[in-house]
Amino acid sequence: MTSYRQIEANRRNALKSTGPRTEAGKEVSRRNALRHGLTAETVISAMEDAEDYKAFQAAITADYDAQSAVERELVLRLASILWRARRATTMETGLFEIQAGHLRRNQQSRKLLGDSGGVIHALLQGMKADGPAIEFAQCFLRLANLPNFALDRLSRYEANLWC
Repeated sequence: MTSYRQIEANRRNALKSTGPRTEAGKEVSRRNALRHGLTAETVISAMEDAEDYKAFQAAITADYDAQSAVERELVLRLASILWRARRATTMETGLFEIQAGHLRRNQQSRKLLGDSGGVIHALLQGMKADGPAIEFAQCFLRLANLPNFALDRLSRYEANLWC
């Protein structure tokens, strides 16, 4: 249990901590918790164009004839959800492209150094090792087994958008 002295010390210390005072400092502070952008409600200016979002939002809004404030808010929320779903799809595509690049480099190295026979190669032994379906499966297996579970996390965030 927190003692009265600790509570008073916390209050005194809080008075000294006023946070950022300049607009630049406040802008930096707003992005402190940004890690991946999947839960961001707004456009991430470092990676996305605010004008693109405004055009996207206008297109979604034009499709609905919102009559009340609640209806307008729901349409705006829909635009936000769809924008973030696109963001998740872009991230997923990027993960697969990165992994495909690694896979191709590994295959080229294997050809140069001889067959090293990795786990994925063993799973797919006897199958035609080229072709988009096999390459896609290899990428998926490697992404699914990453220690940081990036693909799992991405899927959870994407599913949460629709809840």
